[in-house]
Amino acid sequence: MNIPVLETGVILIVDDNPNNLEVLSETLMDTGWEILIAVNGEGAIAQAEYACPDIILLDVMMPGIDGFTACQRLKLNPVTCDIPIIFMTALSETVDKVKGLSLGAVDYITKPFEHEEVLARIKTHLQIRNLTKQLQIHNQQLQQEIADRLAVETKLQKLTQELEQRVEERTFQLSQALDNFQQAQVRLLQQEKMSTLGELVAGIAHEINNPVNFILGNLNHASEYTQNFIELFQLYQQYYPNPEVEIQQKIDEIDLDFLMQDSPQIMSSMYKGTKRLAQMIHSLRHFSRRDDSVVQPIDIHEGIDSTLLILQYRLKANSERSEIQIIKDYGTLPPVECFPGPLNQVFMNLLANAIDAIEESFVTNANFSKIASSSVHLLSVKDNGKITIRTALHKQGSVVVIKIADNGIGMTEEVKQRLSEPMFTTKPVGKGTGLGLSISRQIIEEKHGGTLSFISEPGKGTEFCIEIPVLSQKV
Repeated sequence: MNIPVLETGVILIVDDNPNNLEVLSETLMDTGWEILIAVNGEGAIAQAEYACPDIILLDVMMPGIDGFTACQRLKLNPVTCDIPIIFMTALSETVDKVKGLSLGAVDYITKPFEHEEVLARIKTHLQIRNLTKQLQIHNQQLQQEIADRLAVETKLQKLTQELEQRVEERTFQLSQALDNFQQAQVRLLQQEKMSTLGELVAGIAHEINNPVNFILGNLNHASEYTQNFIELFQLYQQYYPNPEVEIQQKIDEIDLDFLMQDSPQIMSSMYKGTKRLAQMIHSLRHFSRRDDSVVQPIDIHEGIDSTLLILQYRLKANSERSEIQIIKDYGTLPPVECFPGPLNQVFMNLLANAIDAIEESFVTNANFSKIASSSVHLLSVKDNGKITIRTALHKQGSVVVIKIADNGIGMTEEVKQRLSEPMFTTKPVGKGTGLGLSISRQIIEEKHGGTLSFISEPGKGTEFCIEIPVLSQKV
């Protein structure tokens, strides 16, 4: 960096001796420098504050305040502290020079003056002074540029933060939109599923209901007629103990005594079976209730029992496991205001998942011995699967609590973290859609204003807890 050296300047000469002032003035007259004169220390200080000269030639020995004192005061003044001071003195002792330099002077000129020496020293320090000024100006410019750059960087940083915040907000909005879209998909699937299921079950139940009621209504009469025929046969046997040979042969052929004994039992079995079929139809119609747009007071236990009746075929023993036990611990509950159809669907989802978890825990005796040493607990075929259903009132009777627990395989931490995600399932392809628990959570939390929570440990089973208000907040 090339900084131009300015050879012009303002020189302040301070001396109480007129001869010295005249000599220095004549020496400096042809240089082009502006010359200022002061005859004492006080005047020098005043002129320096007013004119701000580039160099001060200061005599040491002066009346009033001497040069050392004047130099000290100039250096303490923030207006004049940067002005170079050259002492003029006849003192040649080193201690005097050291004192002057320690007070802030930059050089000494000894008396009597040497013309060339005076000019050289003044010119050198004037160049240094001008260079110093230029450096100060340049430093100020650099500082300003740095400040400007820092301001720009601050603005860029602020802009970057704003952009990052906008990106985060946009990402959050897109994530929310995706979640809402998935939730809407789940709702549509649920509505379509419930609508289709309701129509199918209602149609089947309606078609079967009339014949079953017809059979059930006539079985009493058929049983009564059968009993009348039996009593009539008994009277014939009593009063005509020796029938004709052909009649006797027919009696032996059909084993009349067995028919008379077995017929009432057949009628009774038919009645029980038809009654059971009527109960199944009632459960199907109760489970598939499509009046989910209106809150109704219902018996929670009836909904659970209807669901269990539909799932009865899955609870029975098979070649791979023993029968799954159902333990009911029902509390006394008032009618609960809710949406019957969707709530029954929740019971179906949770109970079906409990059965699936228990079935996963069952293994054959051959396989059980191979994995007995593993960290995952499995039920052997000798163990019994068990589902416990508990109901109770909490919070001073304002909330119904329904707990459905199984002793199945349980869940790992990874599965528990992802359990509420739509489309997530641990079941093989074709056995689960991953919508059951997501739909159940929506039904309980959004439709009924309740909560659906669970606790689970691998090898110890899972317990789901439903809490819904007795009096619905939905209009």
